[in-house]
Amino acid sequence: MDNILFKIKKIIPIKLFKKLQPFYHYFLSLLGAIIYRFPSRKIFVIGVTGTKGKTSTTELVSTILETAGYKTALAGTLRFKIGDQTENNKFKMTMPGRFFLQKFLRKAVREKCDFVILEMTSEGTKQFRHKFTQLNSLIFTNLSPEHIESHGSYEKYREAKLKIVKALEHSPKKRKTIVVNKDDKESHYFLDNKIKEQYQYSLTDAEPFELKKSGLSMTFDGEKINSCLSGQFNIYNILAAISFVKSQNVGIKTIKEAIENFKGIRGRVERIEEGQDFTVVVDYAHTADSLEKVYEAFPNSKRICVLGNTGGGRDKWKRKVMGSIADKYCSEIILTNEDPYDEDPKKIVEDIAEGIEKPIYEIIMDRKEAIQKAISSAQTGDTVLITGKGTDPYIMGPNNSKLEWDDATIVREIIINSLKK
Repeated sequence: MDNILFKIKKIIPIKLFKKLQPFYHYFLSLLGAIIYRFPSRKIFVIGVTGTKGKTSTTELVSTILETAGYKTALAGTLRFKIGDQTENNKFKMTMPGRFFLQKFLRKAVREKCDFVILEMTSEGTKQFRHKFTQLNSLIFTNLSPEHIESHGSYEKYREAKLKIVKALEHSPKKRKTIVVNKDDKESHYFLDNKIKEQYQYSLTDAEPFELKKSGLSMTFDGEKINSCLSGQFNIYNILAAISFVKSQNVGIKTIKEAIENFKGIRGRVERIEEGQDFTVVVDYAHTADSLEKVYEAFPNSKRICVLGNTGGGRDKWKRKVMGSIADKYCSEIILTNEDPYDEDPKKIVEDIAEGIEKPIYEIIMDRKEAIQKAISSAQTGDTVLITGKGTDPYIMGPNNSKLEWDDATIVREIIINSLKK
């Protein structure tokens, strides 16, 4: 069905299609819901939205609910999971459109899942992918500038996120809840609604907490909780998950057990351990704010940083900003290719370099060579931070060309080969 619709779209004049585009996307969402018989009516649906932390929060919520004895499904940037079955998300989009989502929800219903957790994005709402999915709950993590060129302004980006709040507000589900990070400067927008059950969380809820090189510890409801996750931002992700599951009467002992047994997430501050005497981390950070938070999570070692700029042709404003952040935190910087699409990849990294004042960077366009150089430069106790791709399965080039890719696999291969020498 998608292929047929794509071919129809190709023969319609571009100007006409742009005018009809909202109706086109709305129609597809409605058609998908009709074909799969409005499956969200039959299952508890949790939406997770925000600029950062969606994947981590989604995975944490699923883990805690499973520890509590529930069967879960989830769909997000990293993977699609129904019960024990999982497959990687290779769509290069967090929130698949067309009929995929409704089919996924129908399968979750058929497999008798108790909860389904969905990462929900501004790009998805712009194309009506959230329509006809009846929410029970929404978790808001945070908001910072992203997809500005696509939406036209930060305010329009925020409005796209707020459409998900409206979707929850208008959902016919009987009991509805919203969980909001009250430390975020935009939280009041997400609390300004008619949803009766509103839950807020703050960093103070985790005090006393401690950030360690190998993880973190925090306190909640009098219980000390240890986690292998790193960085203050992950305390927020844990708090978001805890706040939701508490609204569903999951006890603190179960929460503690789940979080302490949680082994981390591929591509999200993922530590690569192959016997080397320095730290190597692969992370998805592709916004200025998320990049800074990852760098801040490793304060007491020399940082060797590999970065580029995800998504050629978009959000050009953030390139120089990300360069200045790397300049502030990194001892060595290697700029490299990520997803140039149809833009000149060299021009992208040159734009990033404009934000770097210290003579501590070099440009190596081949991403594998860049990672190789960073690892070969690392000494005992150093930290190599490779950002921008995470688990992205491809490097996207001109005319939608794809090069299969996985940062973590490349890193392991390089380290193992270097240790053999």
